[in-house]
Amino acid sequence: MSARPRRCCTRIPRNARCTLAQRILATVTLALLWMPGLLQQANAAPVAAPSGVNPPPPADRVGAREAADPDYRLGPEDVVEIAVWREDGLKKELLVRPDGAISFPLVGEVQAAERTAMDIQHEIETKLRKYLSDPVVSVTVLKVAAQKIYVIGRVNKPGEFVSGRYIDVLQALSMAGGLTPFASANDIRILRRKSATEEVIPFRYNDVVKGKNLEQNIILKPGDVVVVP
Repeated sequence: MSARPRRCCTRIPRNARCTLAQRILATVTLALLWMPGLLQQANAAPVAAPSGVNPPPPADRVGAREAADPDYRLGPEDVVEIAVWREDGLKKELLVRPDGAISFPLVGEVQAAERTAMDIQHEIETKLRKYLSDPVVSVTVLKVAAQKIYVIGRVNKPGEFVSGRYIDVLQALSMAGGLTPFASANDIRILRRKSATEEVIPFRYNDVVKGKNLEQNIILKPGDVVVVP
């Protein structure tokens, strides 16, 4: 009669089995307690942009850089960023003052109103050559606020409008939602202040949309008021 083979196993003492079970239970419990916090951190963590893709600009800057036409002439309340390459101390965000000027380190006062960003860049580079060797300056329009025109009267959305480019009368009326059915289309007036006087410029809407007297469709200037009776 053959002998029964022995089982090759090691019995775990009962108290050891209890200890192992307690450790497993404790590990699972801690994991459940930590899980909400880990999920919250994961949701709060910013998602990295793919390699080679620039992150979007802040909300208050969206459209600012694209809005400013290269030929745009600055005015009061516009905001520009001026930076000098390799000179960290010469990087400033500046508001164009009501007198049309800005102030920049080493340069002093610079007239900004009615000038393009390129004009200002060239002037600052020229003045900085007294202190720096071959300075490289960049001037970026961050916020356009000076190019304000107003449309009032019988239009669908009267109010103040800001544009980073020059617009004509028809474009301004379009921004205001167009004329209402009761508007006197051929009696529109543009009010333009010149120093202490105010100029009144007539605009016959029906003629212009028919392709007649197109010289009436003038480019508006900051502060112009389009009145639609």
